[in-house]
Amino acid sequence: MHVLKIALQIAVVVLSILLTMLILMHKGKGGGLSDMFGGGMAVNAATSGVAEKNLNRITVIVALIWVAICIGLDLMIKYQIG
Repeated sequence: MHVLKIALQIAVVVLSILLTMLILMHKGKGGGLSDMFGGGMAVNAATSGVAEKNLNRITVIVALIWVAICIGLDLMIKYQIG
């Protein structure tokens, strides 16, 4: 079980980096930090509607997996499993 705990911890780190990258790939809606870094200058040229929908789906799936692993690790620590 100790190996499982380490594998889940590594998965959380990898998924955290992936989730950050996925969130940063979304186009800015305007008025936020994306405008400060030049994101407001692009006028819907970055991604198409289909690509944006797929990016949204992938981001949600990765986020749900990340949350599930975090809850699993918390339960493992709470009940001293592994």
